[in-house]
Amino acid sequence: MTQRTLLKRIALSDADFDEIRNAVVDAEKNTNGEIALAITAESSSYAFWELFAASVTTFILLLCLLPLAPSIDAWLGTLFWNHMQWHLVGFYILVAFATMAVFYLLYNIPVVDKLVIPAGVRHCAVENRAMRHFAESGVYCTENHSGILIFVSYFEHEVKILADIGISKKITQDLWNLIADEMAASLARKDVKQAFLHAVRQCGDLLAQNFPAGAVNPDEIPDGLVVLENGAVL
Repeated sequence: MTQRTLLKRIALSDADFDEIRNAVVDAEKNTNGEIALAITAESSSYAFWELFAASVTTFILLLCLLPLAPSIDAWLGTLFWNHMQWHLVGFYILVAFATMAVFYLLYNIPVVDKLVIPAGVRHCAVENRAMRHFAESGVYCTENHSGILIFVSYFEHEVKILADIGISKKITQDLWNLIADEMAASLARKDVKQAFLHAVRQCGDLLAQNFPAGAVNPDEIPDGLVVLENGAVL
């Protein structure tokens, strides 16, 4: 899934992006915690698994065609004036390449893709991509180590909320997971804007209870929703 496809799927207008950003600003007024938001089309290209599935499918098809070799050879004899044995070999090679290409494209369709990519692989990819952005975005290096990242991976339908060490000492991961699960359910209903707004408010309330704003409350992390693709930022 490309970044352009993602933007079409989530259907957020510029006004929606501004509303989400303002929700983060409002939430951070009551806490010295920082909230970062990110969404990506998918956490990995999964090309290996798509190619592997296409290869297995091609191998199975060729096995099914092997018993038909005499019939195929006779058919090829009707197509060529000077039929030779390498025509049969060439036919199988052509079928192999064509089948590989067709099924590779087929396994890139999101609905089919999920059938060939193991759930554990998808889950690990989301965790790794979320941790990578946690580091790249600077959430880990706020002054009080009080930053959190709300990370959405659209293709995998997963939401991760990662908290820095300062927050983890007071707020258990189970509470963040509850918010993440509720947000994932809202995203499944295609209510993307409200999913982000509600999650930001919930996280803001939780942070305000445990990390109330002090006299000085600098804004250390950009407040808007960041759209990622293959490590790039929009």
